[in-house]
Amino acid sequence: MVVKQRSDFGLGRVGIWSFDLDMQPMTKAQEAAIELEELGFKCVWVPEAVGREPFASCGLLLSATKNLTMATGIASMHARSAMTMAAGWKTLVEKFGDRFLLGIGASHQHLAEKVHQSNYAKPYSAMVEYLDAMDNSVFFAAPPATAPRRVLAALGPKMLKLSAQRGLGAHPYFVPVEHTAGAREILGADALLAPEIAVVFDTNADSARATARKHMLTYNRLPNYANNLLRLGYRHSDIAGEDKMPNDKMVDAIVAWGTLEKIVDRINAHIEAGANHVSVQVLSSNVGELPLAQWRELATALNSFN
Repeated sequence: MVVKQRSDFGLGRVGIWSFDLDMQPMTKAQEAAIELEELGFKCVWVPEAVGREPFASCGLLLSATKNLTMATGIASMHARSAMTMAAGWKTLVEKFGDRFLLGIGASHQHLAEKVHQSNYAKPYSAMVEYLDAMDNSVFFAAPPATAPRRVLAALGPKMLKLSAQRGLGAHPYFVPVEHTAGAREILGADALLAPEIAVVFDTNADSARATARKHMLTYNRLPNYANNLLRLGYRHSDIAGEDKMPNDKMVDAIVAWGTLEKIVDRINAHIEAGANHVSVQVLSSNVGELPLAQWRELATALNSFN
């Protein structure tokens, strides 16, 4: 297959997605970010849910590195007002330019309503209004010299279209390769498509899938992700059977496991399907520990994605 060479928007073909950085003291997280930059990764994505405040975290990690891009995957629109989101975005871009990429999402009902005491009704319409408010917000501080860049967390067709209309493009999470192919058709040729994929460096099927299932149980019960998989043709029994666990078919579609070669093949499958950039989340049975060995192994294959 001949793969169209798409712009990587300065992010590199492959980046790192990590909650494990939040689990470390910041000094250790900064040391890890420095090593990731030295290994050749150009972009690191950090989440927002129950960990660090992402603007503060990204600022500290950017200050410790020289060229690395930090991206939020994803900053919740329910965690701060549109004016505050825009101010934090512009503050980091004024200092670090294109090294900061803002990812925004509508999050999930339980987080919006129970954690942030916000209203989750009509997330698409709410996102449109939120982006309008961001773009019209007052900011009297020193402005950034370059235009701030943003992406949206997008799974369904309407949000994917919006991500191309109102930003660089989309950062889909918890998606199989077929979603990437469909997302590219919806986004058009020029928008950024930067899916996250989870990987397990383990060649034993039983233990690899056990690690994958532990990770997937956080997400397969959330309506946004489950409905997205149903749209793609998966069944309820694939996503969560009688034991609430995803079956092997679902595990293998979401999480790449095995040798470095098999993991590289899955990343390349997303690129061939239309991704500009793939953010890789390394899963480990030792949750919270930095997967330094796996990051180093993945870095040896970076030239495979050019």
